Amino acid sequence: MTEVLSDSFALAGRQMRHIRRMPEQLLGITVMPVAFVLVFGYLFGSAMQVPGQGGYKEYIMAGIFAQVMLANLTTTAIGVVEDLNNGLVDRFRALPISRSSVLLGRTTADLVLVGWTSAIMAVVGYLIGWRAHNGVLQTLAGFGLLLLMGFAMSWLGALVGLSLRSPEAVSALSGVVMMPLAFLSNAFVPPEGLPGWMRVVVEWNPVSAVVSAARDLFGNERGASSGAFPSEHPVIAALVVLLALLAVVVPLAGRAYQRAAARR
Repeated sequence: MTEVLSDSFALAGRQMRHIRRMPEQLLGITVMPVAFVLVFGYLFGSAMQVPGQGGYKEYIMAGIFAQVMLANLTTTAIGVVEDLNNGLVDRFRALPISRSSVLLGRTTADLVLVGWTSAIMAVVGYLIGWRAHNGVLQTLAGFGLLLLMGFAMSWLGALVGLSLRSPEAVSALSGVVMMPLAFLSNAFVPPEGLPGWMRVVVEWNPVSAVVSAARDLFGNERGASSGAFPSEHPVIAALVVLLALLAVVVPLAGRAYQRAAARR
């Protein structure tokens, strides 16, 4: 286990050094989320009315954080496809490293990058009026839960990339998966005014549980509770969903990598 962690951190460090040599990649994953904060905070915030002391600017931040974590699926999937297609996997096979450390290093590096993005977003959100009201520990717990979502999405992305092996296919599938998860949730719009069937979908959307949990931990307004379990107990629901997802996709991604490496 120690060897796996050591190899994983070494590979994650390699990925981060690659970003340092190409800082435009870091700029690319930072600009769009910051733009979302500004657009939703100012443009839509002037039209949306949400109860609570912070209004829509506080309501929307957890949703934008969750959307960034969801996008980690595409980031990791395309990165894995590039590693397969440019011969990097072949070079890793020649090294005396654990095969499981390759995916762990990739997902850890992507988690660090999305953590950096979240830190920048938090600063911009603070400047436009977002506040966390529940103290340092609960605020950190909120970010920890969001990063757990990003980590789970990264592993799911690794499985998708190893299964599809085409950037075009990854982009197409990611759009099909991410759009309904992000927009059929409470990330951007309170579900109270939605039609009955759609409100049920939104309430049981796993992204809604994560967003509601983050809002609770930040002390931000999350709207009226519907009585559904994810709405009443969002932190428990979010943890159960994310840990169950990791328990499923991590071994599946590991086996997919073993098959991909064996065929090369």
